[in-house]
Amino acid sequence: MRFSVNIPNFGDFADPRNVATVAAAAEEAGWDGLFVWDHVLHRHHQGRPFGDPWMLLTAAALATSRIRLGTLLTPVPRYRPQQLARQVATLDHLSGGRVIFAAGLGGPIEDEYRSFGDTTDPRLLAERLDEGLGLLRRFWSGEPVNHHGRHYEVRDVSLLPATVQRPGPPVWIGGFWPRRPPMRRAARWDGAVPLFETARHGHVPDVAEVRELVGYVRGQRTAGTGHPFEFVLGGATPPAPAKARDVIGPLYDAGATWWDERQVQTGPDLDRLTPVLRRIEAGPPLF
Repeated sequence: MRFSVNIPNFGDFADPRNVATVAAAAEEAGWDGLFVWDHVLHRHHQGRPFGDPWMLLTAAALATSRIRLGTLLTPVPRYRPQQLARQVATLDHLSGGRVIFAAGLGGPIEDEYRSFGDTTDPRLLAERLDEGLGLLRRFWSGEPVNHHGRHYEVRDVSLLPATVQRPGPPVWIGGFWPRRPPMRRAARWDGAVPLFETARHGHVPDVAEVRELVGYVRGQRTAGTGHPFEFVLGGATPPAPAKARDVIGPLYDAGATWWDERQVQTGPDLDRLTPVLRRIEAGPPLF
């Protein structure tokens, strides 16, 4: 099992220097990854400064040499695919092939889309997500792309350089369980990053629900897939390793392959550097 740290892209973490500090501390303490949120607007956290996640991850890449880096998660329909492909490929080169790309519709939908005059129709956003993901993988190849889809058109474009990782960075898909469509989408890619209706961000999911989800996604996987598939769960655990292992152990047995350490979203320490550093320096709950 691997272990990551999860931070928002606002508050103290809007400053790339603070994110670089977090990333270096995480690598030193033995964590395997650092993931940041990708929000332009989140009215629940209005009044705080927000940082661009790709700039924040650039600072993290320059401060580290081992840990994996990415967003949890990027709302692909909010971007132009060519712009996003460039950002991810550049970060993959800068980090020496350490990027993990997590994608979904994002949210809150009203904040991230309607506030800027975009649609909030989940069906249309899902179409843009699927079409955009397909284009990203093709752009990352460095090969010529021609595409005429419902939402995007590309005419004989090659985006170079290709990503270091081939055919591209691992793609993880997020969504709320027990909603089936996002997990069917995840089964077509490299990993699932579920949130749970019964355990929102920062809260540990129920083991029985995790078993149900893992079984469902495995049942949707295409036979003969030759690369590993990740089940990424998260929540806030005690800093004492033995107590943290008691929380995570049953989830590992249920199929989890990554544990993403998260602050409780409504807590006062969500976007404050010092409490997050204390938890990071305590180290991951290795077992």
